[in-house]
Amino acid sequence: MAGRLKLKRMTIRGFKSVAFQHPLVLETGGVSVLIGANGAGKSNVVGFFQLLGRLMEGNLQRYVEQAGTAQTFLYYGAKKTPSLFGMFCLEDGEGRRYDYQFSLSHALPDRLIVVMENVAFQKEKDGLIQSNALPTNFKESELMGAKDDASLAVRDFLSRCKVFQFSDSSAEGGLRQASPVEGAHYLQARGENLASFLYYLRESFPANYKRVVEYVRCVMPQFGDFYLQPRQGYVSLTWRDNSANDYVLIPQQFSDGTIRFIALATLLLQPEETMPSVIVIDEPELGLHPYAIRQLAEMIKDASFHTQVMVATQSPLLMDEFELSDIFIVERDEALNATVKRELNEEELREWLDNYSLSELWEKNVLGGRPV
Repeated sequence: MAGRLKLKRMTIRGFKSVAFQHPLVLETGGVSVLIGANGAGKSNVVGFFQLLGRLMEGNLQRYVEQAGTAQTFLYYGAKKTPSLFGMFCLEDGEGRRYDYQFSLSHALPDRLIVVMENVAFQKEKDGLIQSNALPTNFKESELMGAKDDASLAVRDFLSRCKVFQFSDSSAEGGLRQASPVEGAHYLQARGENLASFLYYLRESFPANYKRVVEYVRCVMPQFGDFYLQPRQGYVSLTWRDNSANDYVLIPQQFSDGTIRFIALATLLLQPEETMPSVIVIDEPELGLHPYAIRQLAEMIKDASFHTQVMVATQSPLLMDEFELSDIFIVERDEALNATVKRELNEEELREWLDNYSLSELWEKNVLGGRPV
């Protein structure tokens, strides 16, 4: 049996702003922080994980239809880029390596079909590589039906790579809505079951629930505790403040920044048993106070002991909370007209780092990733 797997490297070709001839390769660790200008392609890395998720669910065709056209997934459309390619390299702590590759091609009238899937397994470094080309039905991934040990290990890991976006904090948004108590054993991608998942943590993992409450109190000192009382199978994100008043407040009485922070704290402080294998978050700093951003960084580091976290951000404050080795500069190469990763050499930057913070170097365009 495989030990605990980790994503070591991912390769993207031909997807949205990434040219097929100039792949985007990311060497991932516990924390990966993607920095770049608007339109550089950070969100396309996030989007690639969303595509992977639909592939693992067997919902590729529906996902393409919901996007409106298959052309949007291919670099400058099917005429220039008829296929896209992805590769995920996984390793465990015992020297075993698992690679998963897939290729999607454009097909008439306007579809993406699975034309190649391959799982490779290497038992030990420099050992024999066993490669298994999966059969294809063209419509959906065949990895779901594979029975060999390597495919099962890869499928288990990749199906638990999850993208989270908590940007909709409106009164009608899912973060503020009541949700069913039953089946809330994981946090949904947009936090639509935030209240019921918190209730699940309180009942099943009280230590983790307590940590969420403590972090929320750090950024909102008047917060007392959540008041999670199921009614007719649903639970709402009601709460009490720290006054002597026993008045119960409703979710709409949280500020936008506070309710986003609650969702982030719930995601990042959940127990290892319920953690995704990779947590991907797009612009988590939206609406957060600078102090809350520092708390966010602390929670990301905490989560990285149990899982891997990838964050796409434009926050200098968040960037400064991490090491240079955690930072990936994503920018658009004007000569190639495509998204690329800029290599950062710590030795070459050592003199700069002695005098400036990472965010200052970013703002000075020493690191790249700026519009000009």
